[in-house]
Amino acid sequence: MKLTPSRRLYALGLVMLAALTICSRKLSSMGGPSFIIPLAVAGIAYLLAIRELFFTSRFPRRVIVIGLVLAALWRLAFLQMPPGSDDDIHRYVWDGRVQRLGYDPYMVVPSDPALAALHTPETRTLNNPDLPSPYPAGAELFFRAVTAIHESVFALKVAFVVCDFAIVLVLLDILGRSGQAAHWVLAYAWNPLLATEVAGSGHIDIVGTLLLLVSFAALSRRWRAVAAVAFGLAVAVKFLPIVLLPLYWRRVRMRDAALAAVAVGLLYVPFFKHGRIPIGSLGTYVQSFRFNDPVFTTLERMAAPQLVVGLAVLVGFLTAIWMRIKAPALSADAFAWPMAASLLCAPVVYPWYLLWLLPFLRSASTVPIIIWTVSIIPTYYVWHLRALGRPWLVPGWIMLLEYGSVAAAAAIIGFRRFRRRAATGCSTD
Repeated sequence: MKLTPSRRLYALGLVMLAALTICSRKLSSMGGPSFIIPLAVAGIAYLLAIRELFFTSRFPRRVIVIGLVLAALWRLAFLQMPPGSDDDIHRYVWDGRVQRLGYDPYMVVPSDPALAALHTPETRTLNNPDLPSPYPAGAELFFRAVTAIHESVFALKVAFVVCDFAIVLVLLDILGRSGQAAHWVLAYAWNPLLATEVAGSGHIDIVGTLLLLVSFAALSRRWRAVAAVAFGLAVAVKFLPIVLLPLYWRRVRMRDAALAAVAVGLLYVPFFKHGRIPIGSLGTYVQSFRFNDPVFTTLERMAAPQLVVGLAVLVGFLTAIWMRIKAPALSADAFAWPMAASLLCAPVVYPWYLLWLLPFLRSASTVPIIIWTVSIIPTYYVWHLRALGRPWLVPGWIMLLEYGSVAAAAAIIGFRRFRRRAATGCSTD
């Protein structure tokens, strides 16, 4: 008996539920075979589900509801598990804690013996303890707000999952207003990175992603002031979306941009000391941190890292300008590609950095990025290698698999478009 598209989607959802539930039980040993194999199975099932979304014009509402319920179940499985002992979320707790105690997270160093009494069991194992915080002011104030309610890793994870849920609601509104099929919300909700990096390890990127999507939704409604302020707040969480600035040209007014600048400036007021811009360890991050960065590594041999980072930002800007000229109408693709292009040239490409792209992936042109969100899964193996005492370095075969998959998908899409244009040209002759 031939399965209907709805039943195929149900089957894939159940495969993801089983695989991700197994994966969640191994969160503390991230990167090991028992973690990465079920996660890879979930990733393959996700790509097959994306294929169903492309080849089916509309799914019944019950299919979407059940799909979202399944997504909630595997998030719950990860939410209940403690993250790794040195995951970034422990730094978030520290930053929120020291702010409430009257310290500046951009100045204090967690390993300072004079501050030993400030630590809790959840902050003693934070990573890079010899460096102050690198996070922008919007992120810092979010840490402070959540830890003021309840100071724990779990509280932050719950806050991140709430943001994840809010993204689903905003996406449903965007899809409904634009006339797109509501089932595309599953292209976001089912991505395995949301389970591992939001409900599991917990990363601040999901907060910025929500703000950026709110900005996109506000632009579609022509709420220009809201769009500008939400964009500014997203940049104040992490700097990646700054490359999207050209997309706001002539879509927001100068007074809206000024309002956004004032909002961001106010976030930094609590951290200004002696007229210095608070950046913490951001300079060290640019100078020394490297992960999954084949393009950056190549360019760094010819130029200083600061210059190459500037080039990565420039690539994102130029992509945004090109997308703005190419598609005058507001497009989700135009938000995805500039950030993807900038990340491709960045010194660090962790899996959770791709969270920023997920709400904007629902067209054939973004298939290479969709594949990237799955082909990046093997990089978790580096965490396993580190546990074995091996260097913090992505093996060449993993990067070849990761970026080769993306390049192959882009080449296939480009070739098909070329053939269609050639066929159209021949038919008109």
